[in-house]
Amino acid sequence: MILSYGAKIRAPHALVMTFLFRSGSLKEKLKAIVQATYTHSRNLAYFVFTYKGLCALQSRVQGQTFQFHSFLAACIGGWLVFGENNNINSQINMYLLSRTLFGLARLAVEKGFIPEPKQDPFPLFSAIVWGLVLWLFQYHRHTLQPSLQSSMTYLYDDSNVWHDISDFLICNKSSSGK
Repeated sequence: MILSYGAKIRAPHALVMTFLFRSGSLKEKLKAIVQATYTHSRNLAYFVFTYKGLCALQSRVQGQTFQFHSFLAACIGGWLVFGENNNINSQINMYLLSRTLFGLARLAVEKGFIPEPKQDPFPLFSAIVWGLVLWLFQYHRHTLQPSLQSSMTYLYDDSNVWHDISDFLICNKSSSGK
C-alpha cells in the first residue's frame, strides 16, 4: 500500500520533469523515471516502518503513548531514511518544510502565541516568497535546488529568445540552435 502511494506521487512528477528537463535517450529517461519512483516509494515505506516501529516500542517501554514519542520516532526515521542528501530526499524534505511551517503558524495562532491576523496574510506571504525566489534566481542562482533552477531558467531565461510559434506551443530552449 505504501509503495503504491509513493509510486502514485512520484511517477507523474518524474515523468513530467524528466521529459521537460532531462536530456538523453528514451531508454535513459524511462530508467530515470523508474529509479526516482522506486527510490521515493522505498524511502516512504522504510520511513513508515521505522516510525511506526519506534512509536510502538516507546509506547510499550513506557506503558503509554506521549506526544514526544511521535517527534522522536520521526526524527530518528528522518535521519535514517531521508538524511542522505540526494534529489529525491531533498524534494521530499522541502515539500514537508513548507507544509510544516504553515502548520506551525496555524498552531501558533490557535494556541495564542501570535494574534489572529485581521486580514488574510496569504497575499503578503506570496509576495515575500516570490520576491525572495526571483532575487535568489537572478543574483544567487547556485543556491537554489537544481530542479528549481531548471524550471526558472526555462521560464525566465529561455523565454527571452523566440524563433516561431512552436516555441510557445511546444518547447522553447534558447540553446536549441533553431
